[in-house]
Amino acid sequence: MKAILAIIKPHKLADVTLALRKLEGLAGMTVTDVRGFGRTRAEGAGELVPDDVADFVRKSRIDIICNDSVATTIVETIRKHAHTGAHGDGKIYSWSIEKAVRISSGETENDAV
Repeated sequence: MKAILAIIKPHKLADVTLALRKLEGLAGMTVTDVRGFGRTRAEGAGELVPDDVADFVRKSRIDIICNDSVATTIVETIRKHAHTGAHGDGKIYSWSIEKAVRISSGETENDAV
């Protein structure tokens, strides 16, 4: 199993979601509105959120747990549909998951995904 975390521009969330929903093997995803800064430290960014310490940029975070067989396809789909060519398009991270348990049924590992 793999965990995939993507931080993307909020206006690309609909494009990414529609593309991901067409994929076989995607059981679901979680989306969170987040804010932060990257290499440019939000200099000149459009949607700034004032904070006590820094100006943060609004982003959307996508979390997906999936079977190994579809992880590469999911990552590539996100990359393709979140791309604008501008600075701050975001990042995608992927790593292995050691254990998964579905709370309602007690299913484990790939069955829990």
